[in-house]
Amino acid sequence: MGKKRKIGMWLYQNGGGDVIQEKIITKLQERDIKTITGLNLRNSIARGKSIICHSDDTGKEVKMEKLDLFFSYNAGEQTKYQMFLYQALNRIVPIMNSYESFALTEDKFQTSFILRQHGVNTASYHLCHRDDEHQLHKTLKKWGKMIYKPTDGWGGVGLTKIENPEGIDKLMPSLNRMDLRLLYVEKFVKYDNTDFRVDIVDGEFVSCYGRKASGNDWRTNISSGGSIFLRDANDEIIDIAKKAAKACGTDIAGVDIIYDMEKEEYVVLEVNGIPAFATPEQEKLGLDFNDKKIDLIVDLIDRKTQKS
Repeated sequence: MGKKRKIGMWLYQNGGGDVIQEKIITKLQERDIKTITGLNLRNSIARGKSIICHSDDTGKEVKMEKLDLFFSYNAGEQTKYQMFLYQALNRIVPIMNSYESFALTEDKFQTSFILRQHGVNTASYHLCHRDDEHQLHKTLKKWGKMIYKPTDGWGGVGLTKIENPEGIDKLMPSLNRMDLRLLYVEKFVKYDNTDFRVDIVDGEFVSCYGRKASGNDWRTNISSGGSIFLRDANDEIIDIAKKAAKACGTDIAGVDIIYDMEKEEYVVLEVNGIPAFATPEQEKLGLDFNDKKIDLIVDLIDRKTQKS
């Protein structure tokens, strides 16, 4: 009889995450897979051949290299220290998502660059050195409107709409204070202030819902005041989302898509490596994809740990 498989998990607990975690654990137990929860890499040290993590849930120390897989799913509490150990651990233990794919989707420029290489439409973009202010003005003149985006931001934080040269002048002092070495801007896409959030797990379509910007805002992010509504995806949108997830190498992805009203085509704005499950409140609105997503994740963990 073979060794019992054992995985580690660090999953967000707010917004119904604790319930999701218990469902995943139960389904894994049915497949004789043990789960150790609360493995926040912030509570880890590395020495010799080991990365030792103190579990928030059990209080025990876990040698992470002994795991058959590590499932990290907590976007709101990531730190640079965790990411540093995430990268090291990924070299010896299967991780969902892999460090490479997660780091890629955390960077908006790298994501857009890779998507373009794989024939996926994104907003037109420019990356330039911080000191190349002339290029920014030249780009603004060409586009008319553009969005400055921190390459590693999320939830709409830091997004700045620039519509005139004065907008660039106002932006530069704050960027200089942060000592940023690069500037990433995207052409402002004319759309109806709604998007499609498409969830993909293991290359399979899970769900689609819409998000709508609030009032005169153009950001659909929930943390920026946007709201969720029920929305179906057509075959073209699903195919685009699958292609984007595959290009980024993600096991799990939430692909944000809008419709460019001028070019009359769908555009991928972002690929998220940790797309949230539906909250209890959102489930009451009719978002019922959690169980399907859980089943696909459990199937994927089962398959990956069999290989290991």
